[in-house]
Amino acid sequence: MIYATLKTLHVLAVVVWIGGMVFSHFFLRPALAQLEPPVRLRLMHEVLGRFFRVVLVASLLTLASGIWMLGRVAKQVVQSGGRFEMPLAWTIMAVLGVAMVAIFMHIRFALYRRLDRAVSASDWPAGGAALAQIRTWVSVNLGLGILVLVVTLMRA
Repeated sequence: MIYATLKTLHVLAVVVWIGGMVFSHFFLRPALAQLEPPVRLRLMHEVLGRFFRVVLVASLLTLASGIWMLGRVAKQVVQSGGRFEMPLAWTIMAVLGVAMVAIFMHIRFALYRRLDRAVSASDWPAGGAALAQIRTWVSVNLGLGILVLVVTLMRA
């Protein structure tokens, strides 16, 4: 029961994270391109601030639940007298998941702070540069997230 609950939370956190990246990258950002830089940057600053608070929880929940599930399976195998060998798909998922969390932390605690400072100072060129860097790294994370999903779903 605990495993099923954690797996459900794990998947829901991934859905929120990846779904949010898809929404902001492919729908919100292009729609806002018509707005003047001050309006666009203020709006993106507010939206990303809210989204990043949720992703911080989702990414840490994904990481913690993934580690717990791996540990639980390994413990069960060892307790039954077997030798745990992590499947390649799980290894890829774990490595890319850790990389995604690290990239998100860079986005949230370095790049978003630059955007925050620029918006606070009404420095629209600096804000645009920060937002472009955020977009680049979100694209990388989105690509990694999709790769994790493909690896996970193709192993079945």
